[in-house]
Amino acid sequence: MRRREFIAVLGGGAALWSQAASAQQPEKMHRIGYLTLSSGPTPSTEGFQRGLSQLGYVEGQNVIILYRWAAGRKDRLVDLAKELLQLKVDLFASQSTEAIMAIRSINETIPIVMTSVSDPIGNKLVASFARPGGSTTGVTLFSTDLATKRLGLLKEVVPNLSRVAVLVERDHPPTDTMIKETRPEQIRDAFKSMERARPDALIVQQTATFNAYTKEIADLALDSRLPSIHESREYVRAGGLMAYGPDIFASGQRAAYYVDRILKGANAADLPVEQPTKFVLALNLKCAKTLGVTVPPALLATADEVIE
Repeated sequence: MRRREFIAVLGGGAALWSQAASAQQPEKMHRIGYLTLSSGPTPSTEGFQRGLSQLGYVEGQNVIILYRWAAGRKDRLVDLAKELLQLKVDLFASQSTEAIMAIRSINETIPIVMTSVSDPIGNKLVASFARPGGSTTGVTLFSTDLATKRLGLLKEVVPNLSRVAVLVERDHPPTDTMIKETRPEQIRDAFKSMERARPDALIVQQTATFNAYTKEIADLALDSRLPSIHESREYVRAGGLMAYGPDIFASGQRAAYYVDRILKGANAADLPVEQPTKFVLALNLKCAKTLGVTVPPALLATADEVIE
């Protein structure tokens, strides 16, 4: 072989070797810090995992999700956020307003993806849905007329409805300025106050703290003979009467899209916040029977989930 041909063959072989070596390079391992007030996995985190999987992210292969559960302890959030930052996460994801506020108190630049946050504008997590600004974006549960819709659903089951009690967490940012933690005895005291006021029905606010006491709240509502409605179907599965609200699993699933965009170089400030498009109505007929209320057939026909 002449020298020129030898060089040409060698060059071609080197190029092939380079391509093969490049193809064998391992995928980049992305690190996501998931910080929440919850005590463990929720429909939001499950949807988030499903969404990442559908986008090609495989745990341990090209992504590691580092979960930190505050279990209702708001005082733990800052320390948990610092711990995740020390582990060099690429971004945060969270379903808790308080968790995002804790992260922001120590780091204003790392991207944060909301998986299912109630009121990001009211809590100044984003400037607007269309132009979030800053470094926080994702999916919100905020939707107009939901409160009116829940009240209307209660009225279908309790036609003579005139007085409604609302169970809210005083220190939840979408409700009011932080005051103190909610505890089970405070929830029981709230029900004692309701009984004195003699309401016809109950609306329960959804918060990460209340989620830890879903069964207790459902039982207290039943013991108080109060037809009740919640945002999450988990409440109905725990024994509550009704639930109507955004599909939390779908919201978490959609949040994975934002993670994918940011990991591929997008700026969180440029990704508009999405409002829910899918809503779920759940009914517990066993609870209705115990309370002595009738669920109209038309309402029953529209339910996404019915517990007999």
